Amino acid sequence: MDAEAYRGYCLENVAAAYDVVLITGTEPTWERRFLTDWEVADPTDQAALSTAGRALAARHQLAGVVTWTEWYLIPVARLARQLGLPADPPEVMRACRNKATSRTLFARHGVPSAASMTTRSLLEAALAAETIGYPVVLKPASRAASIGVIRADRAEELPAAWEFAAAGASQDTKSPQVLVEEYLDGPEVSVECVTHRGTTSVVAVTRKTVSPPPFFEEMAHSVDAADPLLTTVAPAATAAIKALGITDGVSHVEMRLVDDRPRLIEVNGRIAGDMIGHLVRLATGIDLPRAAADIACGRTPDLTPTQHQAAAIRLLYPDTSGVLADLRLDETGEEPWLERVRFQRRPGDEVLLPQDGGDMFTARLGFLITTAPTGDLAQARAQAIQRRLAVSVAPLT
Repeated sequence: MDAEAYRGYCLENVAAAYDVVLITGTEPTWERRFLTDWEVADPTDQAALSTAGRALAARHQLAGVVTWTEWYLIPVARLARQLGLPADPPEVMRACRNKATSRTLFARHGVPSAASMTTRSLLEAALAAETIGYPVVLKPASRAASIGVIRADRAEELPAAWEFAAAGASQDTKSPQVLVEEYLDGPEVSVECVTHRGTTSVVAVTRKTVSPPPFFEEMAHSVDAADPLLTTVAPAATAAIKALGITDGVSHVEMRLVDDRPRLIEVNGRIAGDMIGHLVRLATGIDLPRAAADIACGRTPDLTPTQHQAAAIRLLYPDTSGVLADLRLDETGEEPWLERVRFQRRPGDEVLLPQDGGDMFTARLGFLITTAPTGDLAQARAQAIQRRLAVSVAPLT
């Protein structure tokens, strides 16, 4: 995934207010213009991360530590504890990362969620599916970005679904379980929240478009400052954050509306991916990366809206797997509402859809972002631009 394309705005926004020192797995390139200093270390290696953190602390007076990467949440929480910096404890981040733990806490605190059972074999999955009732969703317990998430509508589909989910789960050696869950039939949304000293503010709701079954790839998002769903989803999002023990930070709360009532999918203890944080700023003026940095440094974030419009993103995928032959945007006019177009693949690249052994990272071609007075118009504008894309894919040899 192109880190500059999807997370560059986070680093830029934070660097506008703070001197930033970075721990990164590779020597920084595009990041350098935003940095005061850095250390190269694998953030998933706790010992290496701690050594790098202590090295930076010896050279600078650190005020806080923050990450917007799912895989780093627990190591960074441990680092904050080691350095004596403000942060939710590692146990809270572990509860966010492990979906089975989250489900248990949701049930304990009365947060509407989905029936869920943890399995380690196809036989256990079959028993769980019969108990819960088809259709069911299979997913790794501790992955992200829809990796390994698939729906099975009947028993005949379960073996292939299990193999797909187990392959995703196997990438996490610490928690390789597969969850079998009740399928929540309804539109999917996410709720972007900021929690400071135990009080949660719901900043925005993101409406999502997902791929057809059996996969759950996210295809588009839109944020409308005036979305009437805000009052519907806010109580459930706030309750889920409280159930997990989050007291400080930015959260991305995913849910589905079943019979117009919110049912929790998961809580991510970080800024949302897919440029959603940027959509929030375009729509409301609220800067989520800056809020995350402020909270990490023990400061009260400014959540005052300064915009009142909408923004949408279309995530671009090919229709089939193969070798990308052509990718371009036909000539457009001077549309001021076309905020950006970004391609992350080039002709000659191999692109694999999930059904062909790939995932959203290997298949995605890029994205485009539009703005408008309303969410519906922002989405319509994005679709109009997408129709101007020229994409051709040659079959795999």
